[in-house]
Amino acid sequence: MSTRVLAIWCMDWPAVAAAASAGLTPTAAVAVTSANRVIACSAAARMAGVRRGLRRRDAQARCPQVHVVPADAARDARFFESVTVAVDDVVPRAEILRPGLVVLPVRGAARYFGSEAAAAERLVDAVAAAGAECQVGIADELPTAVFAARAGEVVAPGEDALFLSGLSIRQLHVEPSLSGIGREALADLLWRMGIRTLGDFAALPRRDVASRFGPDAVAAHRVARGEPARRPDGRELPPDLDAVLRCDPPIDRVDAAAFAGRTLAGALHRNLETAGVGCTRLAIHAVTAGGGEHSRVWRCAEPLTEDATADRVRWQLDGWLTSRRAGAQQPGDQHRRGTGRPTGPVTMLRLQPVEVVSAEALQLPLWGGLGADDRMRANRALVRVQGLLGPEAVQVPVLSGGRVPTERITLTPFGDEPVPRAPLDRPWPGRLPQPAPAVLLDEPVELLDTRGTPVEVTDRGLFTAAPARLDGAAVRYRGELSWWAGPWPVDEERTVCAQVLLAGTALLLCYRRHRWYLQGVYE
Repeated sequence: MSTRVLAIWCMDWPAVAAAASAGLTPTAAVAVTSANRVIACSAAARMAGVRRGLRRRDAQARCPQVHVVPADAARDARFFESVTVAVDDVVPRAEILRPGLVVLPVRGAARYFGSEAAAAERLVDAVAAAGAECQVGIADELPTAVFAARAGEVVAPGEDALFLSGLSIRQLHVEPSLSGIGREALADLLWRMGIRTLGDFAALPRRDVASRFGPDAVAAHRVARGEPARRPDGRELPPDLDAVLRCDPPIDRVDAAAFAGRTLAGALHRNLETAGVGCTRLAIHAVTAGGGEHSRVWRCAEPLTEDATADRVRWQLDGWLTSRRAGAQQPGDQHRRGTGRPTGPVTMLRLQPVEVVSAEALQLPLWGGLGADDRMRANRALVRVQGLLGPEAVQVPVLSGGRVPTERITLTPFGDEPVPRAPLDRPWPGRLPQPAPAVLLDEPVELLDTRGTPVEVTDRGLFTAAPARLDGAAVRYRGELSWWAGPWPVDEERTVCAQVLLAGTALLLCYRRHRWYLQGVYE
């Protein structure tokens, strides 16, 4: 049985946090604005006619008593900390998608409380005790669970696709934690094309979606079909990627927390860049002066940037420090690991990537910028080429398992899921050691000894004579050898490799089917 996912959605959370920050009651009319437009409002404000997308002046005209505040992500995260603590008290290992939305694996909780419904009821009660209202959704896959939470439904096992099929296509962009750049424009385009439900979108062939709309549409298509997605879990990566900061003096103020977040985010992303990966699930660990240990996991739809990482560290520390100053320590918190509220200033911080993606998800745009607009321009250009020449005309490399460089690269059409041809985690005995050749070739050559006789490989994997010269069709790489190493076997089909040095250039040779080939050039 696969692990099902439970999502907890706190409605109108930016408005709820704004009301709590201003000391207003939960029933007050509150509107949160960004760029002079309403992005969230309370139930009381909606009853008076306030809607998302309204200009601030129009919202105040419809509801004169509405309390209008600008958006503040730090405020949302700070006040959401009490909710996450309440959830952790019932079921550990909850992951924050954004302030107002958490997900967790429900299988263990269902066993402990007797059923999924019982676990959901306990979580709703816990969130209510923390002063917030919520809806719970359960499904096989995480995106479906989020959609189910917004509808307040429990999806039966195996019926994710059936549940999603009836939802409006505009649901693709309503949840920002599941949406990529340009998702709203995609939903509008599909609507204008007559595709009104997620079921209609799921019925389209994936190849057509990839060739016409691009990679984010492919990800949305997988969601619409209820296909497997990233799950909340507790798997840990090797500690080499972790970033640790010893806080001297201990952190007890929000401004110090912001500085620490920036410093630690820079160190983490240097580790990630060295490893060629990006982080999509980040655990923030803290140790306080009293010896308490606290942790929280943040989950993101796309790989975190350094700025986004720094923001999440600052938000989390702000939440912990604020709850400490509020004196909200509950009985037994001091004996609970990873939950509860800090009892003293923070003395150590550690950022741990819980889930990473390979470097192909982090490639810079073609025009050298780092912004979303540049990335969209590059994607549109590549998709247009695919539309003219076919999906196979634009391919991206994916690191695969293998022994020789040509086996370790899998080319997949742009927009398709980057699936390697062979797994990376196998031993692969005989694998070419690092560094790998910078240029890959496959040109026939001749390896000769001092007398001009071709050098071959015996049944025991040895040279028939010492190599002295390289010749053949590769005119650029001809001449006397100054150094050589090998040969060594790489597979069961008597394929062997050797390295040679020709006029200061290192080359990789491969011997297969009684013929030498120039496989790569080290530059």
